[in-house]
Amino acid sequence: MSLVPPVLGINPDRYSHKPNPYHVLSVVVQSNRSTMLVSSSKITRAREMVTKTEETQLNQLEIQVDNGGGGTWEYLCLVRNLKVRRSEKVLKHGSSILNDQKKRSALGPDEWTLNEQVAIAAMDCQCLGVAQNCIKALQTKFPGSKRVGRLEALLLEAKGLWGEAEEAYASLLEDNPLDQAIHKRRVAISKALGKPSIAIELLNKYLELFMADHDAWRELAELYLSLQMYKQAAFCYEELILSQPTVPLYHLAYAEVLYTIGGVENIISARKYYAATVDLTGGKNTRALLGICLCASAIAQLSKGRNKEDKDATTAPELHSLAAAAVEKEYKQRAPDKLQLISSALRILKT
Repeated sequence: MSLVPPVLGINPDRYSHKPNPYHVLSVVVQSNRSTMLVSSSKITRAREMVTKTEETQLNQLEIQVDNGGGGTWEYLCLVRNLKVRRSEKVLKHGSSILNDQKKRSALGPDEWTLNEQVAIAAMDCQCLGVAQNCIKALQTKFPGSKRVGRLEALLLEAKGLWGEAEEAYASLLEDNPLDQAIHKRRVAISKALGKPSIAIELLNKYLELFMADHDAWRELAELYLSLQMYKQAAFCYEELILSQPTVPLYHLAYAEVLYTIGGVENIISARKYYAATVDLTGGKNTRALLGICLCASAIAQLSKGRNKEDKDATTAPELHSLAAAAVEKEYKQRAPDKLQLISSALRILKT
């Protein structure tokens, strides 16, 4: 029986509304999830999910602003504080303030914060002329600023001038070797150029300085997965689990890597981490439940001919039945039209 592993490369970002600090800005890659280089300390801290209450508040305020009901500045501040990406809206409403002399003057010192915010949003939307104007205003106000220097280098990235951007970052690092944001931009450039091996090398050097950066460990794991370096990826997820043991996605990703590596011992360990995921999510992670079914099937197949008193082999069918029942219950509630299909697949795994 062919044992097809679960899909690898889980990206926890899809469960979070926060920007990815390694996302590549370029003329070709246009996305509203590129990096906000406003504060390196804020970028590198562990991402927290935007709560439903915060998201509802943001959406309501966005509708109000779109309909001309006021609250533009409050909306822009909320977007910035929550670190979400609403680049088109930020560009539109931020520019409306910057282009109005009276509104701009009323901001006081916050005018420069808005210039920075609009510059990044403009790069996201490939409105590079707007971004350049905002950066010029910041250059005039803060000549020699390293923070503005990062924006200048980011604009070079957005234009696809990778060599010039790398030179700019190297120069900034000479002045401050501990600038986390710049280290991450160099990783992003390597990814944009299709050089994952160099990105891995840079990330490893970065982690020698900043071992507690969870985002960096996760990014490194995904880079290893892209090169099918599963043992190295497993090590990264081990570090993440040790530092954040209550995050279910790390347990899930680690389980899938172990399953893919294969072998009885690894699959038994994978089953444990799938079970941990189920426990941490209150039994609501269907992917982990299916993983338990796959592991139980694989253990049963690989244990044929071994000691019949092997505890792992004897409990595999029971675990499969429990996990399969939970999966079928979930499908019955949420996707009843697919229930027969999943039930057939689970029966095949059990045979």
